[in-house]
Amino acid sequence: MSAYLGLFFSAFLASTFLPAFSEVTLGALLVQGHSPWPLWLVATSGNTLGACVNWALGVYCRSFENHPRFPIRADKIERAGALFNRYGKWSLLFAWLPIVGDPLTFIAGTTRLKFVWFVALVGTGKGARYAVLILLAQTILE
Repeated sequence: MSAYLGLFFSAFLASTFLPAFSEVTLGALLVQGHSPWPLWLVATSGNTLGACVNWALGVYCRSFENHPRFPIRADKIERAGALFNRYGKWSLLFAWLPIVGDPLTFIAGTTRLKFVWFVALVGTGKGARYAVLILLAQTILE
């Protein structure tokens, strides 16, 4: 149970703005012989939930955007939102990408994208990523 909990928190942190690498934890658990599909479910759930934190922060930050000490200027938030809207909510399928994924989930919150769409798209993208990682790891381990 502790292995799955560790994977969940590793995946959760990896999906926030904090530096973490869930792939290492996932790979180690696969090498130890854990069943891949429960690992997939735990990693996908943790990573998607971490992205939901970014979305909530994006929603919440809009109430502070005109405060003089707020670190992000309102015009920058508007430009990022316009760019997000240009490519649409479907860009969230790529929220698993390094560097751009975390800000993408944050900006989705600032645009107040419906949470149902957010979870569906982010979860699909992150689930597909972990499925590919597991399949690659199994191929290497065989």
